[in-house]
Amino acid sequence: MSSRQTRRDGVWGSILLVAANLVIPAAILIFATGFFPYKPLLPGLASFDAVTEYGEPPAAPFDKLVLMVIDALRSDFVYTANSGFQFTQSLIRDGIALPFTAHATSPTVTMPRLKAITTGSIPSFLDVVLNLDETDESSSLANQDTWLAQMRARRPGKLVMYGDDTWLKLFPGVFDRADGTSSFFVSDFTEVDNNVTRHIADELKRDDWNTMILHYLGLDHIGHKGGPRSPHMLPKQREMDAVIKQIYTAIESEDHLQSTLFIVCGDHGMNDAGNHGASSAGETSPALVFISPKLRTLKQDDRQSPLPENEDFQFYSTVEQSDLAPTLSALLGLPVPKNNLGALIPAFLPFWSEEDQVQLLMRNAHQLLDIVLTAFGAKSSDVDAGILEHSNADYQDLARGWHALVAQVAQYKDADDTARAELIQTITKWLRLAQRVLSSMASNYDIPRIFLGLCLAVFALLMAIFSSSILTVSTNLHRSLIPLFLILTTYAAMMFASSYIEEEHHFWYWSLTAWFTHLGLRAFRTATPSSRARAVLLTLTLLLTTRVVRAWIQTGVKHAAAPDVVKTFLHTNPPLLWTLVGITYAWTHQNLVYGLSGGLPPWLAFAVATGLVLAAFTFKVAFCLEDAPEMVTDFVKGLLRLGFSTPVDGTGLESIGLVTRARAVFIGLAAGVVLVVGFVLARRRISLDQSGTSTLLPFYTLLALTQSRPGTIPLYILFNLQYRLLSSLAFPSSFGSLGLSPIELSITLLLLQHASFFATGGSNSVASVDLSSAYNGVAAYSAPVVGVLTFVSNWAAVIWWSIAGITLLLETRVRLAQSRDGVRGWCCGGGYGGMYAAENTFIYLDGVLA
Repeated sequence: MSSRQTRRDGVWGSILLVAANLVIPAAILIFATGFFPYKPLLPGLASFDAVTEYGEPPAAPFDKLVLMVIDALRSDFVYTANSGFQFTQSLIRDGIALPFTAHATSPTVTMPRLKAITTGSIPSFLDVVLNLDETDESSSLANQDTWLAQMRARRPGKLVMYGDDTWLKLFPGVFDRADGTSSFFVSDFTEVDNNVTRHIADELKRDDWNTMILHYLGLDHIGHKGGPRSPHMLPKQREMDAVIKQIYTAIESEDHLQSTLFIVCGDHGMNDAGNHGASSAGETSPALVFISPKLRTLKQDDRQSPLPENEDFQFYSTVEQSDLAPTLSALLGLPVPKNNLGALIPAFLPFWSEEDQVQLLMRNAHQLLDIVLTAFGAKSSDVDAGILEHSNADYQDLARGWHALVAQVAQYKDADDTARAELIQTITKWLRLAQRVLSSMASNYDIPRIFLGLCLAVFALLMAIFSSSILTVSTNLHRSLIPLFLILTTYAAMMFASSYIEEEHHFWYWSLTAWFTHLGLRAFRTATPSSRARAVLLTLTLLLTTRVVRAWIQTGVKHAAAPDVVKTFLHTNPPLLWTLVGITYAWTHQNLVYGLSGGLPPWLAFAVATGLVLAAFTFKVAFCLEDAPEMVTDFVKGLLRLGFSTPVDGTGLESIGLVTRARAVFIGLAAGVVLVVGFVLARRRISLDQSGTSTLLPFYTLLALTQSRPGTIPLYILFNLQYRLLSSLAFPSSFGSLGLSPIELSITLLLLQHASFFATGGSNSVASVDLSSAYNGVAAYSAPVVGVLTFVSNWAAVIWWSIAGITLLLETRVRLAQSRDGVRGWCCGGGYGGMYAAENTFIYLDGVLA
């Protein structure tokens, strides 16, 4: 093959590779616009005039509302014996509070849950993305029908809000008085709630408002940082209970608050890790409590409180969270919001006469009927006449039920008491049927866009493979491509089953194990007799470390609570935990010293590495003293005192704040990276092995440790060990003729990246997104900064293996450039590049065959 042809192939291969990497983000964007579409909504505000056959709407029992949202208030936090809500439980026993468990559909994050509470609709997963951007205004409800908009339009008085500024983003210009706090600064347990409570006393004395919304964030922040069993959780519950007592006492004593409905609820719950976003029982089961002296008139079957623990978190009656919108509309005398999918909670019907009950239920039914007609493209006259031309079975069931319902209502005045009671039950059943059907239709996917995105992704994959076939000329190319094809096709097939998606980690664990076994067998076959023992030892070590990594943290859905290394050995044995953490930092320190010793004097390299590692380690200790002091041993506390000469009192209060400590680490790491890059650009030697990338890897390792929970930090010892073993395996000089081609090395890194993501606790559930380290060094909320820190903390291991992979590939190039002496398995030529030979595989470097 001529040099010119070789150069031309290299250029075309590079062009295809660049094109593939440009098509991939385009495919993701097109797929996302099809998977996360904006849903069409009915415009305008609802009115009583839309349904005139029932006459004037019935009188409302209440004219004011206090809505207290306690973020992540899981049902058991309020209703069980170990709860801090003792006063609230006394109200339940006295019949003053009516408790429910509100089923919150996924995504269980704040913004979509507030949309469900105020509109009664079912938000989409696009709201998860919008929920993370505090500057987004596209998710505003200013032009949608909500009970807030109805209160502003129909009730005299002002609307006030204190707490989570998500309300201000959803309802711009709606509130007459407001004081918002950032919902994402999860390091704050105290001020974020004090900023709400300080307004309550003055507002309770005022009589110029009709709606007061209080949204507390501290309990949710505690969950994110320390989980539902955090030592901060019970004191926070007692604090919230004291606020409830303060408000209820004012309702009893103040004349202008006598007809005030007080609601305490959670927007969502949390899982055992303290996170939320997915659909586990803990995440979808927030508490919902209606409080008022007027509720004593309602017959309540169960006033027992507290209740025993329940693994399903279902206490008292379970209602849909969207049911709050039509229920509030009835209790406050408002029309049901146009886009509501909820149904009036039957427990409140005794407030009205039977005739008024039928009217309220039928107004709710008419409102749902409008959505049914819009969704199925039908006409109201056809439904009333019982015409069933639509082919959809759900529509036909709804149409039959509605036609029968209208006929029963027409005979209502002549019916006896039994028939009237049956009618109320019939209407309620139709409401639930309509709610179920419409909720299942809430996600209207754009199938052509999704299909186009998938096709582009496949096209990008084919271009990448074709590019590799051009740049890699091999008599055994299929040896690398066949495993890749098997992995991709098997993985694609898994995506058609939700249970496989939930437990995806098993696929990557088993694939990595099978791949290492395949490489080990090949190493044994091709190695010389004298090196076979080493090949076996290397393979067994890789398999053993992989087994330990996969057992480190249980993830997924089915077995997330099963025993693992962290829960069984580390959390129950803090000395062992901190011993492993200390070894990891010491290992990183050694790598830093080694990486810097080529460009700096040994004493200076040691001083720089020691300062960085000491700052990072003491920050992690101070961080744990703040979040989980019971996990920090006295010896480690002593190291913290020794490291910075700051007093440690056992409660985690140090003279140097966490923000300052984290910033010191980040600044030190940034300076170190700039130093390394500067040496590389100046073509000066920086490391003993002459590789600048190998010096950057320990710098990132220190950043990854800073952004990781203590329990996952020791994993990086195993990652480093696997990296060293792969470094030996990648170069043919280690086992005679054995070596990994770049495609095989890429497959290895692909498997390790995915396996490490799950091994550090990640999953396909939104609830596994960890925000505990997203605010390191952040004094005030900044979306870009928090976004980067969140990404690094949740994908720290994936990024580590990406950098490690680049390092391995570049080290290959460095070794090739140095191989001019005819070492077996290597050949070189010219100053422009080199050629790597391993089992008849030839790789072009810089587009030129050496």
